[in-house]
Amino acid sequence: MPEFGGQTGDVVLGAMRISTSNGDECTDDTADAVKVISVNATGTSVPSGTTKTVSVTQALAAAGDYAAEDVMCNNATTGIAWTFSAIARANGASGYITKAHALWETTALTPRLTLYLFNTTPTTELDDNKANAAPAYADLAQYIGKIDFPAMEDLGGMSESEVTPSTSGNLPLHFTCATAADDLIGVLVTRDAITGEVATKSMTIRLTVEQL
Repeated sequence: MPEFGGQTGDVVLGAMRISTSNGDECTDDTADAVKVISVNATGTSVPSGTTKTVSVTQALAAAGDYAAEDVMCNNATTGIAWTFSAIARANGASGYITKAHALWETTALTPRLTLYLFNTTPTTELDDNKANAAPAYADLAQYIGKIDFPAMEDLGGMSESEVTPSTSGNLPLHFTCATAADDLIGVLVTRDAITGEVATKSMTIRLTVEQL
């Protein structure tokens, strides 16, 4: 069996298949088409370039008005991060966030939001309605970056905001998951003071990614 840069490969029906030490495969069956195949935690083969949307919903504690730069989540005393599970095709894999969508069940609210993303749970404040401290220097190695949502709006429905590569907001955003994980961890922060919020009304954040 031929070797390619320390990897092993074989030729099958005119196609070249290269298998890496971690089980990934690269197959070239035409002059210009190559797909990288990985196996995720459930044993399912996932090709690079796969698009996936991961949605997380929390019923915000919202016990009182939010000040600008407050954290937003569903618990004011034992804060809960926003965990985007299985967002990568395998543990330690990478990708690009290509779209982000924030939807709040409470109508007629117009705050700007920021989502800070990490590949492990950060050490900073996670409690709802508390002053944000992310990103902290202690979390620098785990920090992926941030997504800035424009002001939310509604035309008779939920309050919502959307970020794409054609808008401001820092997309596409490259990420790499932790070696033993396939998720990203978020801290959601309001950039504006908010009044008129309703406790336990749901906030949903959806991230669409292209997995590498």
